[in-house]
Amino acid sequence: MTKPTNPFIVTGKIPPEYFCDRVNESARLVKSITNGNNLVIISPRRMGKTGLIQFCYDKPEISKEYYTFFIDILHTSSLREFIFLLGKEIYETLIPRSRKMAKLFIQTIKSISGKFGFDPISNMPDFNIELGDIEQPEYTLDEIFKYLEHADKHCIVAIDEFQQIAKYPEKNIEALLRTYIQKQSNCNFIFAGSERHMMQEMFSSVARPFYHSADILELKAIAPEIYIPFVANHFKRCHKDIKESTIEKVYHTFKGHTYYVQKTFNEAFADTQENKECTMAIIKNAIDNMIESNDTIFREILSNIPERQKTLLYAIALDGEAERITSAEFIKRHSLISASSVQSATKKLLEKDLITETNKVYTVTDKLFAMWINKIYGNKTISMD
Repeated sequence: MTKPTNPFIVTGKIPPEYFCDRVNESARLVKSITNGNNLVIISPRRMGKTGLIQFCYDKPEISKEYYTFFIDILHTSSLREFIFLLGKEIYETLIPRSRKMAKLFIQTIKSISGKFGFDPISNMPDFNIELGDIEQPEYTLDEIFKYLEHADKHCIVAIDEFQQIAKYPEKNIEALLRTYIQKQSNCNFIFAGSERHMMQEMFSSVARPFYHSADILELKAIAPEIYIPFVANHFKRCHKDIKESTIEKVYHTFKGHTYYVQKTFNEAFADTQENKECTMAIIKNAIDNMIESNDTIFREILSNIPERQKTLLYAIALDGEAERITSAEFIKRHSLISASSVQSATKKLLEKDLITETNKVYTVTDKLFAMWINKIYGNKTISMD
């Protein structure tokens, strides 16, 4: 007997039957891009930006009419790395789709064409370029954009964690990219980012090059009235039981955060036998496993945070939703130093995207990280009441 597929997918592409909702968001993305607009997607990390983009890329109105590219630049630290990722993605995407466009890439990107290897089996050059081979980054970038402009299909380029370009050491990167992008008539762009304050500043401030250059879509949590039946139905189809109240507790524990809700049910589904019920004990065990598996990562994050920022982070995690964090009451209750110290630490934690502020209410951005802090430093057990 074939083992049933776990319907709560957390890695790779998600087949349509396992993709939860995002009906309005996907329609908005497709409409914006197919009508010649650029789009900004803003959401917390792991809220489903990548899945949404890939889901839309697979729709016939896009997959048949466009060349689609996707790069994640979160771990890049320079223009050279950005160009390397973009060039590699374009070349490796086009090789299986169009030999003509793959060859045109080699001919157009002259600044590094001499660095390509050759695959005798496919009779095509290999993209075995190394980072150091990009000796003139701006010149290579110019060639890449010229190539996109002459592609034989319209192109869509999605750049995830786009706010990272503002941290590059090179000057005027935003202005440089904006200059190239606004000249494109054969390519549209999706700029996705998880650091909300930086993304909003980049696209909403009149002083920034990308001001009003794209439509803006803010990706929020899937509504519980949609997500809860989605989970219940997938358990039922696989002859497993789960109470809606159990699903609701998981949803509210993670504030509807897509990845952690999906990951919890991925683990819990695997631990629930056929014709049995997924109980709260199974759910709590799944969450404990998630916390334990991220222990090393979370400790590494803390090791790079100065003490004053760390103590404020703990305070916000312990409160869950922290208000009036510069008040004497909050400072005294959490043994903080002063209002000015809290203000300074708040600014840094926001810049690092470790905390989020909404209507003057502060929360730890990563809900699992907040739970880990409470468990390790607050001596709190998981509460799902």
